[in-house]
Parts: sequence; C-alpha cells; structure tokens
Amino acid sequence: MRGALCCVLVAFSLIAGASIAQADEDCDARGLSQAELNDCYGDAYKKADAELNVLYRQITDRLKDDKETAGLLVAAERAWVAFRDAECNFSVSAVAGAAAYGMIHAICLHRLTGKRIDDLKNYLDCQQGALDCPVPAK
Repeated sequence: MRGALCCVLVAFSLIAGASIAQADEDCDARGLSQAELNDCYGDAYKKADAELNVLYRQITDRLKDDKETAGLLVAAERAWVAFRDAECNFSVSAVAGAAAYGMIHAICLHRLTGKRIDDLKNYLDCQQGALDCPVPAK
C-alpha cells in the first residue's frame, strides 16, 4: 500500500506540473506532517478558487446587458464545477481512506481550477470581434 501511495503521489506531482508549482513552494513538504500538507494544499486550492470567483464576477459584470450569454456562462460554470468534482473524485479514488487523500484531492482541485482560471482570463483578454469571444471588451 505504501509503495502504491508513493507512486500515486509521484504521478500526481508530474501531472499537476507548473499549475501547482507555487503551491509546492508554499507548502514545502520538508518537515510538514501529512495533516499540515493536507491543510497547506487545501489553502492553495482555496486561494485559486477565490481568484476564479473574482474572474467569474468580472465576466458576469461585462455580460450584465446580455442575459442570454450570461445564462450560458452560468450553465457552463455549473457543468464545469460538476466535471471538476467528478474528475477529482475519480482521480483520487486510489487513495481513498489514506492520510494523503486530502492533499491529493486538493492538488487535483487546484490543478483543474488553474486551468479554468486560464480559460476565464482568456475570455477577459480576447479581442473584440473574435468569433470565439463571448465576453465584450472592457
């Protein structure tokens, strides 16, 4: 079990890559207990989620005069949250019940939230008139 957990941790570290690099630096695993690592990575995810919420509100502010597109954003975000939660539940199922579960789950949430942050930033920065840009320029 311990060897499998080690392999899972290494795999997650490789998969998450740069998106959790800052969290890795902040959590600095040397000398932290597993509970402290769980909390640290959980806090990193909470920070990313807060950033995501700020970006989402910026987009909804820009869409305040376009109720139809705003409704599509709400539907997309709800679907994304459902996907994120299901994906992370699936991807951490190998460590269910293990002490590292909280850390691995938070790393997954952080990684996927980072990708969504990039998507929302792209919507906020896209060029007016671009065919794949549903968000009006500022």
